[in-house]
Amino acid sequence: MPDDASDPALLGTRLRHLLELLDGDVAACYADLGLPGFRPRYTPVLMALDRLGPASIRTLAQATGVTHSAASQTVARMAADGLVTLAPGVDARHRVVTPTDRARDLLPVLHAEYAVTAAAARRFEAELPYPLSRLVDEALAALRRRSMRQRVADVAPQFAGPTGHDPGSPAGGPDR
Repeated sequence: MPDDASDPALLGTRLRHLLELLDGDVAACYADLGLPGFRPRYTPVLMALDRLGPASIRTLAQATGVTHSAASQTVARMAADGLVTLAPGVDARHRVVTPTDRARDLLPVLHAEYAVTAAAARRFEAELPYPLSRLVDEALAALRRRSMRQRVADVAPQFAGPTGHDPGSPAGGPDR
């Protein structure tokens, strides 16, 4: 077990903590705006739907920069919260996501909040020696080139098993 909280072995734990701090405060801003329970991960999806119109989950995943699985989970939660509806697509494997009237009514507030949060994020990054958004982009690119599971297998093959999976997939992240 690592003795130092900044040990790279705790990278996943520390990244989750950072995300909890960022998302928690943005969620608090939504509550301050009269939207308690609204999740920050909903905004990019609703903004993409506003820009694209009804879209498949795959299209939304690409538009928001997340995996299909992450987009599917977010959309399912949004449907449960009454923000989107799902309809069959061109075949049984695809579902088309459409914002509800309630979601459309939120768009002016969401666009304004998004702009304010983006400005706050730029100020936050200005305090750092290296822009966090750039570091995240570089880390994602590195993991697309070679997944964490493959990197573990390089060090200790017996701990990773076969590594023939899709690079950059959500499986095999740090300290999972």
